[in-house]
Amino acid sequence: MTRFDVARTQQPKSTAAYGSLRFGPLRYQLKRTIGMLPTPDNSECSRQAQGKPLANLGTSPPNAAMTEKPDLESAYALQTPDDSRRLYAQWAKTYDSDFAEQNGYILHEQVARHFVNMGGFGPVLDVGAGTGLCGVCLRARGVEPVDGTDISKEMLAVAEAKGCYRAVFTGDVLLGLDAAEGTYQGVVSSGTFTHGHVGPDGIDAMMHVVRPRGWIVLSVNAAHFQAAGFVAKIAMLEPYISDLTTTEVPIYANDAPGEHARDTALLLAFRKAEK
Repeated sequence: MTRFDVARTQQPKSTAAYGSLRFGPLRYQLKRTIGMLPTPDNSECSRQAQGKPLANLGTSPPNAAMTEKPDLESAYALQTPDDSRRLYAQWAKTYDSDFAEQNGYILHEQVARHFVNMGGFGPVLDVGAGTGLCGVCLRARGVEPVDGTDISKEMLAVAEAKGCYRAVFTGDVLLGLDAAEGTYQGVVSSGTFTHGHVGPDGIDAMMHVVRPRGWIVLSVNAAHFQAAGFVAKIAMLEPYISDLTTTEVPIYANDAPGEHARDTALLLAFRKAEK
C-alpha cells in the first residue's frame, strides 16, 4: 500500500463541476511511503485473455504518433485524440498478442482485483476498455454486469467479441461519456491515465456516471501521476469523495522483458460522496 502524508496549501477554486458538485479550494502536496503489492496470480485472467470461454482477453487504450508497427513508445507519444484513434485502429487485432502477452502486462488484473477487494460491485463501467482485458478479469471475479467504453471502435470490436461486456460504446472521457448521471455502481479504468493518453481531468466523467457511495478504481502511471497534476486534482476532489487510498503496483509481471519492465502504477480508489 502506498500511503500519502498530506500537506494542504490554499489554491483558487476551480469552476469545474459534476452536476451540482463543485471542486473545493485545497491543493495537496503528497509525500509517498512506498510498499509494493505482490504480483497477482493472473492464471485465470490469462487463460480467458487468450481466447478461452467466459470472456476472452482484452486491454486498455493508449494514444500516439504513428509508426509502421504500433508499440508502447508510439502509444506514449500520442498527442491528440485522432492520434489515438489511428494508433488503436491499427493495433487492435494484435494488441493482446504483441503487447500484453509478450510484455507480461498485468495492470488490468491489478485494477480488477483491487476493485473487488475494496468491495466494488456491478453495474460497472470500464473506462478505456480497449480490447477488454480488465472486463475479462472483472467477470472472472464474479463482477457483473460490466459495460465498456473506449475512444477506439476497433479496440471495442475486439472486446465485444469476447463476451465480457453487457454493452460497449465509443467515447472520449475528456469530453464526457454517453451515460446518465449515476448510471453505475462502480467505475474502473486500467492503463488509460498514462503518458500520451488521459490526464486528471478524465476523472470528471467518471465521477458523473457513478452513483453516490460507488467505488472508482483507476490506475495512473506513477511517472504520469507526478507530472500531470493528479496531486492538485485529488485536492480539488476532496469534498466530493471519501475513503481515498493510493496503492503502488507493478504494471508488468516479475519476469517481464524490456526497459519498462519495472514501471509502476498508482491505483487510486475512492467513493463518490453522498450529495
